[in-house]
Amino acid sequence: MSSIPFDIVGFDLDGTLFDTSGDLAAAVNYAIGTIGRPPFPVAAIHPFVGKGAKVMLQRALDASGGYDEETLATLLPILLDYYEQNLAIHSIPYPGLLTAMDALSDAGVKLAICTNKAERFTIPLMHQIGLSDRFAAIVGGDTVGVAKPDPAPIHAMIARAGGGRTIFIGDTINDIAGAKNAGIANIAVSFGFLDGPVENLEADAIIHHFDELVPLLQNWPA
Repeated sequence: MSSIPFDIVGFDLDGTLFDTSGDLAAAVNYAIGTIGRPPFPVAAIHPFVGKGAKVMLQRALDASGGYDEETLATLLPILLDYYEQNLAIHSIPYPGLLTAMDALSDAGVKLAICTNKAERFTIPLMHQIGLSDRFAAIVGGDTVGVAKPDPAPIHAMIARAGGGRTIFIGDTINDIAGAKNAGIANIAVSFGFLDGPVENLEADAIIHHFDELVPLLQNWPA
């Protein structure tokens, strides 16, 4: 019998499972470089991430001299094509993740992903990092036609993973609000792509390192 009172632990991807900021920054910098804008340091990209590639690019253009819809429309496919060719060059799991995944799997808990990243990037990224087979379900931002904070993709993740009591872990308001809208427990990570204090997400709990995850779940009220 599992000492963890959940059947499924769901995760966001960017800023939660993996630090993908290096590859996202490279794609942003490549795109804006085509119009002569200077590159951003990787850390400066963090606040731009979390609401999809278009918003990320819009924020980068805004911060580097402004944007208009025509420029945005021209550069977005350039960014996406570059990113698709360079998904996992700098992207790495956050510290402690793999150990936590092993402990959860050993406890009989299923792992799943619900991300707002499109499937065309999500599935190849998971394959290239070599962790696809560790997850019972992987739902992208375009899998069911809507993205978080709509609860539909989280419901789809739960169904595809076999159903049961689920908790969701993420780093943005889309993640926490999506979990709340789906009626499930949630945890915010403080090490992701935050655009403000992690407390502002009003999650059920907060972790600062994946070493804290399993003990937190073991002590979660049944």
